[in-house]
Amino acid sequence: MTSHTPVSDQLFDRARSLMPGGVNSPVRAFGSVGGTPKFMVSAKGPYLTDADGREYVDLVCSWGPALLGHAHPAVLEAVHAAVDRGLSFGASTPDEANLAAIVKERVAAVERLRMVSTGTEATMTAVRLARGFTGRNLIVKFAGCYHGHLDGLLAAAGSGLATMALPGSAGVTEATAAETLVLPYNDLAAVEAAFAVHGNNIAAVITEAAPANMGVVTPHEGFNAALSHITRGHGALLILDEVLTGFRTGYAGYWGLTGRQEGWAPDLLTFGKVIGGGMPTAALGGRADVMDYLAPLGPVYQAGTLSGNPVAMAAGVATLTLATPEVYSFVDARSLELSSALSSALEAAGVDHSIQRAGNLFSVAFGTSANGVHNYADAQAQEVFRYAPFFHSMLDSGVYLPPSVFEAWFLSAAHDDAAMNRIFDALPAAAKAAAEATA
Repeated sequence: MTSHTPVSDQLFDRARSLMPGGVNSPVRAFGSVGGTPKFMVSAKGPYLTDADGREYVDLVCSWGPALLGHAHPAVLEAVHAAVDRGLSFGASTPDEANLAAIVKERVAAVERLRMVSTGTEATMTAVRLARGFTGRNLIVKFAGCYHGHLDGLLAAAGSGLATMALPGSAGVTEATAAETLVLPYNDLAAVEAAFAVHGNNIAAVITEAAPANMGVVTPHEGFNAALSHITRGHGALLILDEVLTGFRTGYAGYWGLTGRQEGWAPDLLTFGKVIGGGMPTAALGGRADVMDYLAPLGPVYQAGTLSGNPVAMAAGVATLTLATPEVYSFVDARSLELSSALSSALEAAGVDHSIQRAGNLFSVAFGTSANGVHNYADAQAQEVFRYAPFFHSMLDSGVYLPPSVFEAWFLSAAHDDAAMNRIFDALPAAAKAAAEATA
């Protein structure tokens, strides 16, 4: 278990007396890896510093937004200038359109954009919009893909490929879950079977552009393109969730790496994380005729006092302006270096594994070298028990990994040679800890 950090211990004890589980987002509780979560108090470049003064090389990067590194001077300057003008106006501001124009320039599939505050709100609005536009009720999603905590998408697979879903969380009603079909990921036959039975009532298929919430899973070649073809053939919409991958895996997100070259486009996309540069903002965008169904032009209502918040817009404009093709090339190269070093360390320790990739996002899956991970069942079947000792060994060496094996690893443009070498130096001992782990 990781070295003692008394201030974090005290802060966690206090937090648990005030907040459910002591956290405001479950993965932060370290439930998957054990031990006391570290309470972070500052960040700079590729580093985090906890309340005990310990510094860590950060491979979470705020779950993606810190593409440029933490506290980038130009982003801070833009935010400070925005703060000086006021925190919130409850009215339109110039930077809303400025950020929308940047997104539209980078992602040709976006003809209109609506700013919201969170990725959950973006997917919630996209689902409502799809239902309003098509006049249909059912949504198809894939097991293992996470689209925020809205009721209809916290659904678990039913007993057959074309049966209605079951509630995936307490508080989700059976009636709500029954409006979702949950299918195995990367299984086009299952999609075709669902449309054969329910096609006239399916409003949309929603999928992560490349799943990154069951570990990283690469869509099979042509999978997303086939979803576009199937949905269009049945009058349904395709919602591509790029809350994690958008402007993270490339200049135009994961669709820019694949779909644009393949000649297809989703009807709607959702964005979060990088689009706000670390501030709480998100967006949905897509076809103009679909997006114009949103109020005030159309009958689908959505509103938010903090949508397009001026401080968040300033952070997003600054971040995307600085996120040049050269930045992505650098992060891509660092990602390949690290995933290669990780694989080499595990091989040297005799740990069976596979590295799962989607652009510059990757994760490790233990005990999966024979077939890799292609869906949620594969992800669940891995040797999860090896991750906790691996995680804590890295943490002891000053490297902060995602506190769950089912999360992606993130690098930034600030991960220089010194930061990378600290990670490389930590890998052999962590690999040994994983090798010695028992179920």
